[in-house]
Amino acid sequence: MAGFRRRAPARAGIAMVAHPSVTLFVDLSEGDSLVHDAHGRRGRGSTVVGLVPGDLRFGGRAAGGIECLQIRLSPVLAVAVFGASTDLGGTVVTLEDVWGRDAGRAEERLRAATSWDERFTIAADALGRRMSARPSPDPEVAAAWWLMRAGRGRVRVDSLASEVGWSRKRLWSRFRSQIGLTPKHAARLVRFDHAARLLAAGDAAAQVAARSGYVDQAHLHREVKAFTGVTPTAVAAAPWLAIDDVAWPASCADLTPSASPIHQVSGELTFRPPHSQATTRLPG
Repeated sequence: MAGFRRRAPARAGIAMVAHPSVTLFVDLSEGDSLVHDAHGRRGRGSTVVGLVPGDLRFGGRAAGGIECLQIRLSPVLAVAVFGASTDLGGTVVTLEDVWGRDAGRAEERLRAATSWDERFTIAADALGRRMSARPSPDPEVAAAWWLMRAGRGRVRVDSLASEVGWSRKRLWSRFRSQIGLTPKHAARLVRFDHAARLLAAGDAAAQVAARSGYVDQAHLHREVKAFTGVTPTAVAAAPWLAIDDVAWPASCADLTPSASPIHQVSGELTFRPPHSQATTRLPG
């Protein structure tokens, strides 16, 4: 989890980079100031973003400034929170569409909180209660996902099926229905994420390609373009809304607005990296 605040009443805009997680953006601004634009359609307020949502941008403008809580869930955990019937691949929906009245109640509690730490606790509690009321994904699907993550996406579907004791066809079908992507596409996403982290850490593209299992630098370039629409160089320079201290450069203050649209938001950012005690990690 991470909290973002822009105090000045200025317009802000960011582009979202594909990530192997389902992302919640909870709008805590006064009024529905957070705006998303996906697939040519605009929406307002709190949003749930599925895996590989395509060209997605967030922006907004509020007189009192913009506040947003970002929560990232592994797709395995997201199944337990939202249910396997939710298509987690490529979707962008409002939180109200997913949670109904619970969404409004959760937003009210979060807005009333006096600190980000309190908000993290409230959010974790809300997610935990929803998990206890819903079935978890198939153990085999969960195991296949964690094997992908452990192998940084460099896995074969046949090997995954053998590891979990299913046929290739059954794994393909069950994984797709619950996670929202085919196993092959999910593995590509995990591998891209590993490469993106290396690029953000300053590694050269040729070195990243070799370390991430791409055939060559051209192969890396094609995959990065497929997932983000931009080049590896642009990904390396953009501190997107990622909750880790690798994807965020050590000194966001040194970035110019022209180099990174998100700089307008990160200038007054409340952020908790993974090693911080304020970060809440949920099971799974």
